[in-house]
Amino acid sequence: MRLRLREFRPRTGPYAHRVVQPWQPLRHTSLRAPEPIGLLLGDHEGLNRLAGLFSFAAYSPHTIVHVPLRDGVPPDEGVGDLVDLVLVHHSLGLRAGRWPELRRKLRHGTPLTVRTDEARTARDAAAWRAGLGRADFRDELRHATHARTFLLFGSRKSFAETATGFAHAAGHGPFQRGVGEGRMAYLGSFLPLVESPGGGHPVEVMVCFKPYPPYAHFRRPGEPVRGVRRPGAPATRPRRPAAAP
Repeated sequence: MRLRLREFRPRTGPYAHRVVQPWQPLRHTSLRAPEPIGLLLGDHEGLNRLAGLFSFAAYSPHTIVHVPLRDGVPPDEGVGDLVDLVLVHHSLGLRAGRWPELRRKLRHGTPLTVRTDEARTARDAAAWRAGLGRADFRDELRHATHARTFLLFGSRKSFAETATGFAHAAGHGPFQRGVGEGRMAYLGSFLPLVESPGGGHPVEVMVCFKPYPPYAHFRRPGEPVRGVRRPGAPATRPRRPAAAP
């Protein structure tokens, strides 16, 4: 997948950071903070681009991926605070409390175009799933909600697995029953998130598909635009042959 991004190089004290954002916002995609259940609601384009952004994050251990989601079209589903999304590798050592200072310095970004490798992403996702049942498995997504931002701390394999989940949601969401009438379709959840001590309901972020209105204009991927004839198609529907006398 080809991604157009905006790159920033902010500094905090003696440290330089690399932060990227999507060049164009995901207008019809939103995220509600998990308290303890969150909701990520997106259309086909938004979920597909999130798959690409997670794939890019998987292979960029020194880069912070910032996805501003609060500035899109307000969703008409779900409850809870709307938040942005940040993806960062465990190894980078970023603390959630340092994010607001970094965000304030995201000015004058430069254009950046990258390509993701879906085959490599699929291999690492399969490796993550293969290790899931082991007793020593620790490759989970850690999370924090701070300053209207949901931060996910992961690894190459855990981000790759999440990327394949979003790709699945983007591909299957438009074919769920009722979405053409504006209904929301549940496609799955984020990977198991590390739980905070103290018990309670497990933290979860549901991933759902919903096209944006007007729903009369909704079409599934690969479908022709209504009213536009495909090349080679007959101009009118052929009539059924008359029955023999």
